[in-house]
Amino acid sequence: MQLFVVAALLAVAAAAPSSYEPAYKAPASYAAPSYKDNKYADITVTSQSDVRNLDGSGAWSYAQSDYATRDESYAQKKFQGKTYDSYGKESYGEVQGHTNKGSSYWVSPEGQKFTLTWVADDAGFQPKGDHLPVAPVHVYELPVAPVHEYELPVAPALPYKRTGLGY
Repeated sequence: MQLFVVAALLAVAAAAPSSYEPAYKAPASYAAPSYKDNKYADITVTSQSDVRNLDGSGAWSYAQSDYATRDESYAQKKFQGKTYDSYGKESYGEVQGHTNKGSSYWVSPEGQKFTLTWVADDAGFQPKGDHLPVAPVHVYELPVAPVHEYELPVAPALPYKRTGLGY
């Protein structure tokens, strides 16, 4: 009987309304931040896509109202590479990796148009663009080791005489 009374009191105490009110109430909506010299306030995203596949591949892109665009696609691929076991032993075999390719286009504040394309795979990161610096090509002859046009001296032969058992 006492157990029943204690259980009933606990049930009444748990069902009683709480008088707790949080000290902070979030406003219903937030205003957009205003920046003093925000010259990019009018740039908006005009299109956007994102595709993700179950095999780990996918693609995404966006375009903005200032004509800046970016497209990128990625996939998982099997490569030949180094693997390490739990003891640190190195072996060469098949490994999983990612390939990535994409492009970006934008216009600088001076009005210059830039296009950048890239590929990142087992050969490394390979960017291409007209604005990227290119290493100079040096055209020069490789040095050749000198060739000597003389005969090496030969030691004179000593007279040979057969001696020993059987002669």
